[in-house]
Amino acid sequence: MITGEEAAAPRMRAQPMSAEDRKAMIVDAVIPLLLEHGRGMTSRQIAEAAGIAEGTIFRAFGDKETLVQAAIEKYLDPEPLREALRSIDPALPLENKVRAIILLLRERFHSVMRIMSVIGPQRPPVPQERGEFARIIAHILEPETRELNWPPERVAHVLRLISFSSAFPALNEGIEFSVDDLARMVLVGIAGSSPHVSHPAPRHSTTPDNLTSPTEASCS
Repeated sequence: MITGEEAAAPRMRAQPMSAEDRKAMIVDAVIPLLLEHGRGMTSRQIAEAAGIAEGTIFRAFGDKETLVQAAIEKYLDPEPLREALRSIDPALPLENKVRAIILLLRERFHSVMRIMSVIGPQRPPVPQERGEFARIIAHILEPETRELNWPPERVAHVLRLISFSSAFPALNEGIEFSVDDLARMVLVGIAGSSPHVSHPAPRHSTTPDNLTSPTEASCS
């Protein structure tokens, strides 16, 4: 039963959603549909997932392809990975840090491959700062710099290489390696730890930068 006080109290109206918030909400609703249906998803499916009228989609984005591109951009944005890496405490034991780094990198590569399989190699340009992830990982590994056989920035690329290759289903079918396996592989190799050696001079890659694969670049 509604009391007199409740009846007299002014009703609080929900604040209208800003245009940017509405667009972000629609993009968030589109990503699962994109992973499931690819570019073939319909505007009706999008409207139902976002809880809006179909006309709202076109008022916000103009056309479906622009919305799809925005969803792909958000999904491939490397900043969430960087933030997750930055949250790793450099004071942790080396084994824990290596395991955490591999886990995050492999999850990232799995997610990138997942969307590439439904949208194809064509994707909108995602701003990359090549080497940023290596600088973050180098900071994480800084306390162990003297114990490492390579500079921390080079170790970062080793971790990415192993994480990237282990994320390919075709390369690992029937011989899958767990994150613990990969961490152990990095830390001790296949026959125990190596003696400490001086850091070698950096070797210049013979592979041009512009040949970096879209999947690898998405981890930068």
